[in-house]
Amino acid sequence: MGARSKARKRAVDVLYAAAVRDADPRTLHAERTEVTEHPAPNDYATTLIEGVVAHRERIDELLTEHAEGWTLDRMPFVDVAILRLGVYELLWAEDVPDPVAVDEAVQLARSLSTDDSPRFVNGVLGRLATIAERLRATL
Repeated sequence: MGARSKARKRAVDVLYAAAVRDADPRTLHAERTEVTEHPAPNDYATTLIEGVVAHRERIDELLTEHAEGWTLDRMPFVDVAILRLGVYELLWAEDVPDPVAVDEAVQLARSLSTDDSPRFVNGVLGRLATIAERLRATL
């Protein structure tokens, strides 16, 4: 697993834990870097967490609009964390190609969530990827 893939997993772990605890992901990430059982943070993990937090309202609007038949409240916390990260990378991470953002999110869903989650994550992010250029123009 590459450094960026590890950073994505760490970011999802923090976003998930923050959602479960109803905590600020940035605070949780900072606290985790202070304890020895968590490895030193990757700068990209910090970038991802801060980016998701900064754009969460717009990310959640897009997820609500494009997750056909699903509300954020009905989705497992881990799927929401993965999708938020995927949307952030898809629309705001200029150095991440769209297919890579989608594929990395699908891989996270495959390793961290239910058997149905990879297909669901792929579907939602795939729909967003088809209109990503138009969405980026409005950000």
